[in-house]
Amino acid sequence: MSTVSRRPSDAFFVVSVVTLLSTASAAAQETSPPTQSPPPAADAGTPGAAEAPPAELSPEELEEIQKALGADTKSAQQNAPTGTSTAPQSSPQGNTLSVPGVTSSGTNFLDLSFILDVAGAAFSSKEPLQTGGHDPTKNGFNLQQLELSIGSVVDPYFRFDSNLVFSQFGVEIEEAYGTTLALPANLQVRAGQFLTKFGRLNPTHPHAWDFVDQPFAIGRVFGSEGNRGLGTEVSWLTPLPWYVELIGSATDATGEGTARSFLGASDERVLSPLDLQLTGVVKQFFPLSDNVSLMWGLSAATGPNASGYRNRTDVYGTDVYLRYRPITEASTTLITFQAEGFYRRRQVPGDVLTDFNAYAQAAWRFSQRWATAARYELGTPAKGEGGATVTDPLDPEWTKDRQRVSANVTFWPTEFSRLRLQGAMDRAGWRDSPDYSVFLALELVTGAHGAHAF
Repeated sequence: MSTVSRRPSDAFFVVSVVTLLSTASAAAQETSPPTQSPPPAADAGTPGAAEAPPAELSPEELEEIQKALGADTKSAQQNAPTGTSTAPQSSPQGNTLSVPGVTSSGTNFLDLSFILDVAGAAFSSKEPLQTGGHDPTKNGFNLQQLELSIGSVVDPYFRFDSNLVFSQFGVEIEEAYGTTLALPANLQVRAGQFLTKFGRLNPTHPHAWDFVDQPFAIGRVFGSEGNRGLGTEVSWLTPLPWYVELIGSATDATGEGTARSFLGASDERVLSPLDLQLTGVVKQFFPLSDNVSLMWGLSAATGPNASGYRNRTDVYGTDVYLRYRPITEASTTLITFQAEGFYRRRQVPGDVLTDFNAYAQAAWRFSQRWATAARYELGTPAKGEGGATVTDPLDPEWTKDRQRVSANVTFWPTEFSRLRLQGAMDRAGWRDSPDYSVFLALELVTGAHGAHAF
């Protein structure tokens, strides 16, 4: 299990400091005049060692020693070659090193990585029903994304993370936020633009998915880019005997691709806290055995929608993740089961619409380089307060159940590259026949990229 670290950790910083100190020591030894080594100290076990009194120095002798030390330090700094360092000195701010002869912006070291996702696609329909912003959407070649991931520990109090996505049409700031590292009582705060932690799949990126495309439930409920926004988030790791994390966030409720069920593409202004999207999440982890573990989550989000004055949308969700990986024996086997359900309730003029969307998937990594996975998805049409199917203003054609079945096989040449072949049958009840699709996706990763959450 991997959890969010609440303390700064930068091994490279420690190695750099040790190197600077070693260089300084070597330079001082080379430029200082030779001195006579002190006689070896008497062994504590030798008779008479305890009786030897320490030598006492007069004030004049102490002053002469201090002057000599100062002269040696100055000589070492003047004779040190360009680009090397002598004695590192702490700055008054306490978070950078001021090293003579070296120009430095501080102790922040960036972790950079580029992640390329491309796919060849073939659809039987001229109008595929893909809902994800990174999904292949047309026959031929598709650039799903080129993601630049940047992360760094800023200082002992904050960490910075961002994800910039390059497409054929421009650059998008997908995420850019700061995270606290030193709050008491197991508290942590994020601020900036981020994917909310609603459910399991929403806060992840395409390279962490088990499938080429995202479930249509997320695109239908939140939007093509998943639920994200500018705002702040507070999380608390409770002191209960088992792992329980409570998360609450407040974010902008606008964005057609990120807050579709809320204000969406409207230009509504924030006049009170009720004009924000409020999200609450409970995540629990249970180690069922040495080889089996379970994570269960409950999520809820509420916010205004654009259908009328003070009309609101509520989304409730639950997710489960079951993982089997034998650690008691040498094995590369990994079996996971994951499922999520979304229940949406929206106020519209004269009615309240409800619908349900869900997916369930299983993945089996049967060797170090090979895996296979299967997924089932379901989406129901909107129903009014009387229980009858009604026309949904967001999806007017969605008048019957939609079901999609997908299966794939994945091959990793190394940990930095991935090939995935996927096929799907999409049965939308309002269409005369099912839609079929085939994807062949390639992913390449270069640079340093942190581990993903459990």
